[in-house]
Amino acid sequence: MPIRSIASSWVQPAHPEECSSTDAEPVVPTRRKRSEGGNSVVELTFIAPWLLFLFVGAVDMGFFTYSLVAVENAARIAAEYTSQGPTKVADQFNACRMVRLELAMLPNMAGIADCSNSTLTVTAQGVTGPDLKPATSVSVTYKGVGLIPIPGLLPGRLTFTRNVRMRVKP
Repeated sequence: MPIRSIASSWVQPAHPEECSSTDAEPVVPTRRKRSEGGNSVVELTFIAPWLLFLFVGAVDMGFFTYSLVAVENAARIAAEYTSQGPTKVADQFNACRMVRLELAMLPNMAGIADCSNSTLTVTAQGVTGPDLKPATSVSVTYKGVGLIPIPGLLPGRLTFTRNVRMRVKP
């Protein structure tokens, strides 16, 4: 017997009609719509408040985080300005102006004209640095607003305070 016929007998069955069953019809299960029709609506009503709570909490924490980063940057920028020379060490007015420009996109900052109110407080003063050389210290305090206050978890307002100390350039 040639090799080709041996290989083809392994690949092709001797009786192909035995391999396929065309007599049996597939069984399709039927659904009982009366008893199971409202399950998804009930499940959705149980889960929807929790999903809404998680979504609002995530958005609120995003606002808080954005405010924190903005206050840190504003304090750094004001400290960089006041550290430019001995004449600018305690320049409270321009340090306040720099902070207000940096925080302009935050909520609650639309009508702020000065830096000594309940929403924003900026102080700039000359201090002695850790190396006993002249330095400047800038403190920025901002009270943020939350979307939805959740008692015990997300308070209505968070207060962010950042202090930056830099050496004064001679």
